Amino acid sequence: MANDVRLGAYVRVQVCYALRDSVWRCDLELATGATVAQALTASGFARRFPGIDAGTLGVGIYGKRVAPSAVLADGDRVEIYRALNFDPKESRRRRVEHRRAKQAQQGRERPPGLL
Repeated sequence: MANDVRLGAYVRVQVCYALRDSVWRCDLELATGATVAQALTASGFARRFPGIDAGTLGVGIYGKRVAPSAVLADGDRVEIYRALNFDPKESRRRRVEHRRAKQAQQGRERPPGLL
């Protein structure tokens, strides 16, 4: 009977932070009703990465950005986002320009509205 009470009183979550060549993960068991901020504190992220402020970078659950006050559900994966090294829109614009230039060299040019 004690196990039934325990299962309802806790949620299991994982806190993740993607590094350049690896992923840091921390599996946690927290009290039901725990928030993202509490998971970050319990994971020891601030001690492990002292120069990185997760609140500034942003956090999410399974790719959807959430506030630190968001309540966790059993099985959630809290993701700590990294700062972008480039602007995604600028990167896409450059790729399109590169494709057009390559096609023009090959004698196949498309109208500007098409990739």
